[in-house]
Amino acid sequence: MMAAGATILGCAGAVLTPDETAFFRAADPWGFILFARNVETPDQLRRLTGDLRAGVGRAAPILIDQEGGRVARLRPPHWRDWLPPLDQVARAGAAAPRSLWLRARLMAAELRAVGIDANCAPCADIAGPRTHPFLRNRCLGETAAEVARNARALAEGLLAGGVLPVVKHIPGHGRAEADSHLHLPTVTATPEDLSATDFAAFAALADLPLGMTAHIRFPAFDDAPATASARMIGLIRDVIGFQGLLMTDDISMQALAGPVGTRAAAAIAAGCDLVLHCNGEMPEMAAVVAAAGRLSPAAEARATAALACRHAPEPADECALTAELTALLAGGGDGRA
Repeated sequence: MMAAGATILGCAGAVLTPDETAFFRAADPWGFILFARNVETPDQLRRLTGDLRAGVGRAAPILIDQEGGRVARLRPPHWRDWLPPLDQVARAGAAAPRSLWLRARLMAAELRAVGIDANCAPCADIAGPRTHPFLRNRCLGETAAEVARNARALAEGLLAGGVLPVVKHIPGHGRAEADSHLHLPTVTATPEDLSATDFAAFAALADLPLGMTAHIRFPAFDDAPATASARMIGLIRDVIGFQGLLMTDDISMQALAGPVGTRAAAAIAAGCDLVLHCNGEMPEMAAVVAAAGRLSPAAEARATAALACRHAPEPADECALTAELTALLAGGGDGRA
């Protein structure tokens, strides 16, 4: 059986068009990603996720960015509203890890109910005094140890709910002072400082099944953005120790230069397993699919291992979990793990 395409792709709207269905059948992406433009109601979303999987003839993973706070594709009135992650950490205090596990477990229940089984979270970037505002309150702490502890709790809550976590943005976005959606950030920290902080947070999470790269340039190592740098991908694998399935951040972000097909080819050549393309524009998707090709044997093995972590949700009393989370965020919890 031929390996799936080395891509994760988006679609344009709330309903698949015949052209999209035909394209996805031929391209056979490993997975799909959804955005607010794809979301209307729970019933509509269940139909869409079912149609995406039917189009490729398998239970392809379907991803979303549901961090809570500013980055949340599912919102009221149909879904819960969540504090920004860093705000919840501050409010919960010593109970932050438990509160994040509860948050993730409840979030996973909402995702699974509409056919979504992978979440692009946690952000294991470290919030610093100069972290760009687009990222800062999406972080989970201000030290490597705090971030690792909180990100672990959030990832385990998602996994308990049957949702695969995607840890991001490896090897670290917290020092970036530019928004990589618009510009290529440059981080000039020394290898020693990076190893002790940014890289250390991800090293503590290196066993997680899926990860996402950062479109950031680290001149201490390479002039190319990490996503397109064989040296940086090698560092992610060999120094940070991440052995999971590694996808790019959105390949169409303006941090990267050149046509999207060229970007996709560079990412695969550097050692990324999958190219993530988000905007649902058919000509761009066609170029990315052609450039990315199929999963390599090593990537296919990592993909199989990642999907083996996707399981039915563990039993949970959602009312009790909600009550506990409410109490913790009101200062009434005991901080137990």
